[in-house]
Amino acid sequence: MDQSYIYIIVPFALINIIAFLIMLDDKVKSSRPNAQRISEGMMFFLATIFGSFGVYAGMFAFRHKTQKWYFLIGIPLLMIENLATIYAIYLFLFS
Repeated sequence: MDQSYIYIIVPFALINIIAFLIMLDDKVKSSRPNAQRISEGMMFFLATIFGSFGVYAGMFAFRHKTQKWYFLIGIPLLMIENLATIYAIYLFLFS
């Protein structure tokens, strides 16, 4: 069996791990006054560039941004977009 799909899975996993750790970092910084926080726009950017699963996992693992409606709706929509795009890339490269 050809294992070319690894070129899709590894970058996807790495960006999600990074997004998860950024959510943790922002949660830790949120308890400190005057800390340099990660913007919500950056979190959505990470979710858009295939980090949506990491952002979503970080939201609930660290109870961070779970009260914001645009995170509760937007991140799952970006998860669908990420999966659809990865599937399209897979079909284009390996079919």
